[in-house]
Amino acid sequence: MSPLASRNAILRLMNASQHTACPCHGCRPGGHAHQAITHMRKLATPVNAVEKEYAFEVAASNLRFGDGVTREVGMDLKNMKATKVGVFTDPNIAKLRPMKMALESLSSQTDLPFEVYDSVVAEPTEDSWRNAIAWAREHDFSHFLAVGGGSVIDTAKAANLFTVYRDADLFDFINAPVGKGLPISKTLRPLIAVPTTAGTGSETTGAAIVDITSKSFKTGIAARALKPTLGIVDTYNTESCPTPVHISAGLDVLFHSLESYTAIPYTERTPRPSNPILRPAYQGSNPVADIFSFWALEQTVKYLPRVAKNRDDTEARRQLLLAASFAGIGFGNAGVHLCHGMSYPISGLNKKGPKYKHSGYAVDHPIIPHGVSVALTGPAVFQFTTPSSPERHRQVLAVFKGTTASDPSINAIPDSELGAHVYEAIASFLDGLGVPRGLKAVGYTKADIPMLVEGTLPQRRVLDLAPGIGDMVGEDGREHLTKMLESSFEY
Repeated sequence: MSPLASRNAILRLMNASQHTACPCHGCRPGGHAHQAITHMRKLATPVNAVEKEYAFEVAASNLRFGDGVTREVGMDLKNMKATKVGVFTDPNIAKLRPMKMALESLSSQTDLPFEVYDSVVAEPTEDSWRNAIAWAREHDFSHFLAVGGGSVIDTAKAANLFTVYRDADLFDFINAPVGKGLPISKTLRPLIAVPTTAGTGSETTGAAIVDITSKSFKTGIAARALKPTLGIVDTYNTESCPTPVHISAGLDVLFHSLESYTAIPYTERTPRPSNPILRPAYQGSNPVADIFSFWALEQTVKYLPRVAKNRDDTEARRQLLLAASFAGIGFGNAGVHLCHGMSYPISGLNKKGPKYKHSGYAVDHPIIPHGVSVALTGPAVFQFTTPSSPERHRQVLAVFKGTTASDPSINAIPDSELGAHVYEAIASFLDGLGVPRGLKAVGYTKADIPMLVEGTLPQRRVLDLAPGIGDMVGEDGREHLTKMLESSFEY
């Protein structure tokens, strides 16, 4: 380690260690016990009495993983008895090998008409969604195909939903409290998702994220009905991905894994739904999601630095692509929390505020890529969540250190000091990838922090899964969010 790097690490560790007090009001010396939950979370499913959840449900798309499997998509749609296919992509992917393979496969099948929508916007907005929905409604497709990153797949999910719900308004299904958050009770059309980035895991989940420009933050729709019928995970499809996109997408995998693994346990979520159809897709950590999330975390910490150094590292690209799908299964059933919750206003407000444009993205508008916006608060968030489950965070720390939680160098750290070490480990990892060092580095000022807090507070579907906020009586998180954003200003 260079003298400068060493000095930066020491300064960060000193700063982090000043804030190691447990955020939970129920903390006591020698252990950590949350208060009993006696309140009903805002906008959750109404029930007669507030009861904790007692069950979790696992749902994920079918996945096919392999070299060149995009060539099978035409046969898949033919086997599904498609009569007209709506194909979604973006202007960049439309020119590249993944889309060419998909179109060749579709064209090889007789009597399989299809139309292509190649105007999907990176980091889609409500307007771009409305345009895609209007196009899909005009054609009334029997099946959908998405070839692209999370923006493309999420846009195709929305187009599918509102083709079936022809008279519905966009905000009927947008998550409450931003929208009505209505349940999806109709069967949607089959959707095949072909990811071209190792990032969102959208090929496995029922989540679709959109930038609500009128409110300057992101939110979305989260429902199992949205998940693709099949995710075709083709290792060839990330070959043309630029290094900055590899890094940002990989950061999304990293924090999907971390957040879902450290979310409140599903048994702590309230209230219990009055009907199974009302059980949310994001349920809290659970034994099945844990396995997928932790494996994805290990793979991402190991292979993302390799891809960042050499995007032609075939083994690393393959493992990251598989990790993205694994993380999707993990967070698609457990949920994400604070990093994602705060990322939505960080991205949304950028268009009116800092107007930061991340290098390596071929767009003509300001953009903080999703993975980068999530990572900016990562060190502070996991310092905050460490007291909720020292054992899990000790395992997380061990992954970043390339060892196990039983290693004396990890096991000997007192619980009271663990958060500072987790902070430093994540910050050092991000440094190695060249991630902007905090909100200041993307153009925000300290005067913007109250605005970022206000943009985070409506993200209840994820905040309610955050330990120290989602499991505390009467907490909306304002004070904690302010402190985390302040700690994320620079490091």
